[in-house]
Amino acid sequence: MTLAAIVLGLVALILIDVPIAIALGLTAVGAMIFETGLRDLPNIPLTLHEGATKFSLIAIPLFILAGAVMNATGISRRLIAFTSALIGFVRGGLSMVTIGASLFFAEISGSAVADVAALGSILIPAMKRSGYSADFAAAVTSSASTLAVIIPPSIPMILYAVMAGASVVELFVAGIIPGVIGAALMMLAAHRIAVKRGYPAEQRFLWKRVAETFREAAWAFLLPVIVLGGIFSGWVTATEGAGLAVAAAAAIGGLVYRELNLVSLRRAVLEGGAQTAVVMLLVSASALLGEHLTAMQVPQSVASSLLELTDNRWAILGLLNVFFLLVGLFLHSSAAIILVVPIVMPLVEAAGIDPVHFGLVVTLNLGIGQQTPPVASVLVTACSIAKADIWDVSRVNAAFVGVLALVLLLTTYFPAVPLSLVEFFYR
Repeated sequence: MTLAAIVLGLVALILIDVPIAIALGLTAVGAMIFETGLRDLPNIPLTLHEGATKFSLIAIPLFILAGAVMNATGISRRLIAFTSALIGFVRGGLSMVTIGASLFFAEISGSAVADVAALGSILIPAMKRSGYSADFAAAVTSSASTLAVIIPPSIPMILYAVMAGASVVELFVAGIIPGVIGAALMMLAAHRIAVKRGYPAEQRFLWKRVAETFREAAWAFLLPVIVLGGIFSGWVTATEGAGLAVAAAAAIGGLVYRELNLVSLRRAVLEGGAQTAVVMLLVSASALLGEHLTAMQVPQSVASSLLELTDNRWAILGLLNVFFLLVGLFLHSSAAIILVVPIVMPLVEAAGIDPVHFGLVVTLNLGIGQQTPPVASVLVTACSIAKADIWDVSRVNAAFVGVLALVLLLTTYFPAVPLSLVEFFYR
């Protein structure tokens, strides 16, 4: 079965609302039967198990659980209060608070869906009460949450590192500058829209309130210092850092803020377990299809075909940008990384593209995909919280997606943007 037939079959299943993980599994089994008959079917359970049990993948459920514990113990609420005191005095300040809070929350959760679910449930109703339109509130929360896949730690980066054989730590460091640039530009875009629409300032600036909320959130600020400091210094691996994140979030939420009890812990575990199940089912199903494509030498064929068109790495990066933007329209970022990255890595290596640089390009492309229908997992979540129409939100969201696209272009064609810190610390 050709790659085109596999893609068409997968898209057809997705368009009739078959869950993506199930669609991936069905497509893989169908392709295997078409190519080799029934002889390989007994190996399916083993492939599914091996695909989801790589050591690096343990970081995913742990980072998700850490984000859930933060939300259940009031850590997220304290971060929001401090950010509001710091920048809420600007016109449209509450939307900028949303972006700033996403920047903080992203440093622990690593998941855009977790970010929008946790912060959106607090900030979207607050923006609506302050006079912001539902479509604007949903758009700014949705796009700001995409910072969670750029700012370390990032679950898509972990998945990419596993698939591409790249360094997780170097990918994390490479995401810092693009993430900060994206946050700053989003704040500027939010301010301009707020001024144009006449949205209010949240409150006047008071040093007293900044100091009070900082004292309240001081322990929360230790979380990224402990986790990212441990990872970047080499004291712990990314996987061990994820476990450290859970322990630190539980200790701060339970011993310092005293908001972690059996009820909140149960809620956090159930929330983290549900999100983990979705991701890991995607991982195992994608591994099954990836195994078949590799056996059929599809990655090598794709690489050789594109190299016949051009061997210029900048042109190849442009083609891959378009390709991943299209993939992001239909696939969840986790599924896209696991399914597509092994196919294109031979091409990336042949063109001499740094795998860490390419990892940021992939992550940003798929982050944009989280904001663009029909799949748009993060956008759909924000619209659900805001009770807003997805197409109305998409029109407002165009400005923020434009910011993400600008960061993508900077990252793609100015490699120093993501790689300068990597070169300074690790090379």
